[in-house]
Amino acid sequence: MPQVMEFKLPDLGEGLTEAEIVRWLVAVGDVVAIDQPVVEVETAKAMVEVPCPYGGVVTARFGEEGEELPVGAPLITVAVGAVSAPDGAAQAPAAEAEAEAEGSAQAPRPLIGYGSDHARPARRRRVRPVTAAVSAPAPAPVPVPVPVPVPAAAAGPVPVISPLVRKLARDNGVDLRALRGSGPEGLILRADVEAALRAPEPVATPVATPVAVAAQGERIPLKGLRGAVAEKLSRSRREIPEATCWVDADATELMAARAAMNAVDGPKISVLALLARICTAALARYPELNSTVDLAAKEIVRLPAVHLGFAAQTERGLMVPVVRDAQTRSPESLSAEFARLTELARAGKLAPSDLTGGTFTLNNYGVFGVDGSTPIINHPEAAMLGVGRIIPKPWVYRGELAVRQVVQLSLTFDHRVCDGGTAGGFLRYVADCVENPAVLLRGL
Repeated sequence: MPQVMEFKLPDLGEGLTEAEIVRWLVAVGDVVAIDQPVVEVETAKAMVEVPCPYGGVVTARFGEEGEELPVGAPLITVAVGAVSAPDGAAQAPAAEAEAEAEGSAQAPRPLIGYGSDHARPARRRRVRPVTAAVSAPAPAPVPVPVPVPVPAAAAGPVPVISPLVRKLARDNGVDLRALRGSGPEGLILRADVEAALRAPEPVATPVATPVAVAAQGERIPLKGLRGAVAEKLSRSRREIPEATCWVDADATELMAARAAMNAVDGPKISVLALLARICTAALARYPELNSTVDLAAKEIVRLPAVHLGFAAQTERGLMVPVVRDAQTRSPESLSAEFARLTELARAGKLAPSDLTGGTFTLNNYGVFGVDGSTPIINHPEAAMLGVGRIIPKPWVYRGELAVRQVVQLSLTFDHRVCDGGTAGGFLRYVADCVENPAVLLRGL
């Protein structure tokens, strides 16, 4: 007899508590192998294909595309050992699935490589007509507790633990203080909020005076990547007392040096890679800016390695991939890593680990055709270097007016980790290296 196994949305790491279904990779009735991706989900960090630890026949799917599910919610059910075939042509795949099912029935395999094998296509096989129909038992209905409205809003903290319950209530305009929870000691559960949403709304008593109805604009949910960005930027502004300083620099010599480096055979070097190499040299001189603030311990933590984040604009929004140990990389290595991470970001295939752990961010907003900006620090980092467009401008060069390639550099920094003298020294060193790349060579 087949055994129906339930596969739940697993913990995808990095503290994520929910994910949105982007695309189902299997349908009810499909045969799946152990560790075969069954659904593609989007978290606040990245797009991930989720593999199933069971092999057999898919008997049910839970959730529609575009729906958000919390970690631990059912994804699919699989009838393990349910594959059979009326002819020899189907015996081989059936035997394979039964062998996989037998192993999974004893002990589920660990899930393999979340977000790591994006190039592997999902395998879909329809079940041939079987001699005996296999049906999964319908789940028994679970009684939903009906919350009892409280006549007046209770004072004190609302008895809610789960952030998902708070989010569900907030997104749907449910006042948690007006609910009485069905959980232990009055704890408000998700079922309580859902029951409140299903309850009929009271009919409002018409008033004599006419009420003007404001026109409603388009509402776009702050969820997924957009919601994560909004929360992180808001937290940065709440916690970090930031300041910005900027300077114009003559980048003519830097551009000439890049052209000379790219004139020889070998990997091409990007402007961003040269700026990144300058940043790592500057951070070695001014380590205060490669740090973070531990509010709980009331300490500034200086970090030993430079994990350099860089801003990448994608169709899903702004993302900040991280180049690990940037201080050990050459301009060629930095160029290759920037290109690799940018391609993954635009394809939506970055793993959560590619987007976390940064210690300093380089933001090249010049690609948008702008000269200057006062960016928000990428929390919990302490600083961000902004680079505007490099364009011909009038410039006094060796005592005479000339047309030079000029760029505006801006440094936004956490005023808790250093004062203006340190920030100004860092920015001035960066500008000196841009104007005369030999300064960088002397410091190596």
